[in-house]
Amino acid sequence: MANDQKIDRRDDVNPSEGEHKYGDVTFADQTNKKYPIDTPEHVRAAWSYINHKDNAAKYDREEVVTIKERIKKAALKFDIEIND
Repeated sequence: MANDQKIDRRDDVNPSEGEHKYGDVTFADQTNKKYPIDTPEHVRAAWSYINHKDNAAKYDREEVVTIKERIKKAALKFDIEIND
């Protein structure tokens, strides 16, 4: 299952910044503390950001699939409709 895919640590990110900004929340990318998915607003924003080519390009294909699956799962929890 791709949802269990490990996401590599990115050199261009400081994970403590994400934690400092958002607190101890669930992130679609837990390794780098990117794309918080703890509120409906964050889920919508995460989906929007990961679908920008420049953001997705920072991950390999499998990692993007994993992040998107995690965002979709959070969207279901908040009853948010997401279009691919």
